[in-house]
Amino acid sequence: MTTIDWAARSRELAIDGRAVIDGRRVDASEGATIPVISPGSLTHLADLAAGTERDVDLAADRARQAFDDGRWSRLDAAERGRVLVRLADLMMEHLDELALLETLDSGKPIAQTRVVDVPGAAATFRWYGELADKRFDEIPSTPPGSTALVRRVPLGVVGAIVPWNYPLEIAAWKLAPALASGNSVVLKPATETSLTALRLADLALEAGIPAGVLNVVPGRGSTVGGRIARHPGIDVLAFTGSTAVAKQLMVDAGTSNMKRVALEAGGKSSNLVFADADLGLAAAKAAFGAFYNQGQVCSANSRILVERSAHDEFVQLLAEASRAYEPSDPLAGADGNGSLISRAHADDVGAAIALAAGDGTLVSGGERVTITGSDAYLRPAIVTGLAADHDLHRVEVFGPLVAVLPFDGEDEAVRLANATDYGLAASLWTTDLARAHRLSERLVAGTVSVNTVDALGLTTPFGGFRQSGFGRDLSRHALDNYTDWKTTWFQWA
Repeated sequence: MTTIDWAARSRELAIDGRAVIDGRRVDASEGATIPVISPGSLTHLADLAAGTERDVDLAADRARQAFDDGRWSRLDAAERGRVLVRLADLMMEHLDELALLETLDSGKPIAQTRVVDVPGAAATFRWYGELADKRFDEIPSTPPGSTALVRRVPLGVVGAIVPWNYPLEIAAWKLAPALASGNSVVLKPATETSLTALRLADLALEAGIPAGVLNVVPGRGSTVGGRIARHPGIDVLAFTGSTAVAKQLMVDAGTSNMKRVALEAGGKSSNLVFADADLGLAAAKAAFGAFYNQGQVCSANSRILVERSAHDEFVQLLAEASRAYEPSDPLAGADGNGSLISRAHADDVGAAIALAAGDGTLVSGGERVTITGSDAYLRPAIVTGLAADHDLHRVEVFGPLVAVLPFDGEDEAVRLANATDYGLAASLWTTDLARAHRLSERLVAGTVSVNTVDALGLTTPFGGFRQSGFGRDLSRHALDNYTDWKTTWFQWA
């Protein structure tokens, strides 16, 4: 088997940080740039266009023109689908390039971006491409002498704002259903991780998506994201990110043109483990649910609630399982974790670990590690002994830190699990099928994974309750974010 020298390949990359507006690569209107620093090595990758409000205005104007003239919105749905499938093919043809860009930009291990992130994003475009012409409209019952057509129609121009933890995949979650439905899009990728979204826009043009239909404007959230939320010519706002930002976007959308919003916000997901479960498997999956992607997952199971009789054994098994998530050079091709998104974020997570260790017991991990010249790496940390109302059980840390808490009985387990402002995901481990049904009904979570963690797929909707937001990504239900029903009534007698 040939080993790829990813570090050597990274030096050969020609990275373009300019925006994509109306089918062309362009500098920001004011010419300003933002340096792109790889968190895994602290090396300079490129200079990213620092988009302005004027750039958003231009992108929104071109997107509106593209929608109104029908170059995409009135294209046959089957043809739109074929173009999206072609885009998926191109993404896989450029698998190594996209995976390397994602790894350099985010600090994710190349073993994950090449096997999970890029193929997952391509599969999303393929799935919605194949779905594009398989939706059905309605002819409902009406009085004699009349006929009504009820059709699902695209809403117009979509503004999409996506985060840095899964840059390409979550962009695909927004773009694929929006484009399959016939909308035009202005996409704002995270400032930290814009490179794959920009390259995706190039491939979209190559696949046959017309100029102006997909525009990518990088830049700072307060400038580019804020203008997208307030822009009077943008009809829909789709967002994944923090709850605090989601709340501000709701205000901006409401005080501008009352644009529709679909928000996937924060989470503090619980993982309930009963003593009758396979504790070895539960611990291995719990480590994955808490530490995968360096714990930078909105639905990470960062609170583990264990039936008291199994608590000590489970904690020992979890500590052993956490060794699979030791950090290493993201370009080495090894399993395990990469770096966090930045040194500053590693500082914040490190401070949370120190606070938790001071108030409870640090079972394992938590050390800061320097690899390839960067100290944006942390060993996965496990903490026990915290009070049930401790902040670590309620506040999203977004890093490789998990708190384990014992419970006595089903009622206490559910009460502790639901004692947050969020409702994105939960996991439940038990061999008692009746208990699994009973408790999954009581857990406030958009997805409850039974005897696994963080389960999702293209065919099932993903999203949350409470302050985890509303609207759903993935599945047919994601189309609801970008379309609505239009009635045309014919009176013919």
